[in-house]
Amino acid sequence: MTASVSTAQDPAQDATVTEDAAPAQSFDFAAYLEAARRRVEAALDGSLGPERPESLREAMRYSLLAGGKRLRPILCLAACELAGGDGELAMPTAVALEMIHTMSLIHDDLPAMDNDDLRRGRPTNHKVYGEANAILAGDALLTRAFEMVALRSPGLPAERLLAVVGELSLASGAPGLVGGQVVDLECEGKAVDLDTLEYIHLHKTGALLRACVISGAQIAGASEALLAALGTYARGIGLAFQIIDDILDVTASSEVLGKTAGKDLAADKTTYPKLLGLEESRCRAEALVAEAKAALAPWCAGEGEAKAAPLLALADYITSRDR
Repeated sequence: MTASVSTAQDPAQDATVTEDAAPAQSFDFAAYLEAARRRVEAALDGSLGPERPESLREAMRYSLLAGGKRLRPILCLAACELAGGDGELAMPTAVALEMIHTMSLIHDDLPAMDNDDLRRGRPTNHKVYGEANAILAGDALLTRAFEMVALRSPGLPAERLLAVVGELSLASGAPGLVGGQVVDLECEGKAVDLDTLEYIHLHKTGALLRACVISGAQIAGASEALLAALGTYARGIGLAFQIIDDILDVTASSEVLGKTAGKDLAADKTTYPKLLGLEESRCRAEALVAEAKAALAPWCAGEGEAKAAPLLALADYITSRDR
């Protein structure tokens, strides 16, 4: 990577980057991902107190601790560190984001939604605990997420926590994943154009990914320029993530995915492969990842290269994953 950057406080104002941003060659992404995942798992395990009744706590823990890549909380931690913050201060928010994501999976799997029996290689929550308890477990995780930010984030300025609460509210409500889910359900069995498909995925999937990187940076007190760049980054990886999900739904087995393969086809949903074909869909995902990485280029020179490496590698990981 070749770059010239002035010593101005905001690198976006002065940076000239002549090549696409890329992680430092010495960065061990696999080791980083595993270490970050273990930190997140430990925090998740300690996040649920003695809820009563015990059946509620069991249902919450069943889905929250079911494993997974933990990309969303890791994105939050990485964005905080890129902005110069301490990732540990962002951990309660990272946990909150995974709680919101888990809620969305529990609800998405319900018979009234996508009606799935398998999630992360195990029976879905409602198959184990019943539909009513699954709905309530999702509700409890959603509200616990805001408790994590507001009441379990010591040492952070109130205005930063308020900004995070606002970001999570937008991502999890009608302007975000709830709105995206409604449009997704309304479009089943109908002809959908690319603009509508991208609307669904920018809300149903992309909104929470955006909240991950924006909230992590907000905790660190990031500049408006960096927040804008991270918004562009999040849009790119959010759409790319969904495109790869659509491709894997067609090409991978249920055993590999840990969830039911081919369910979009069975539900007659419009997907990127259905609209564009597999090859063009993959090319579009790769182009979106390149745009996402380019948005962070001004923060990748000098000492910033090491801090940016996790986010750049995570972007590449999205298009190379097989589940």
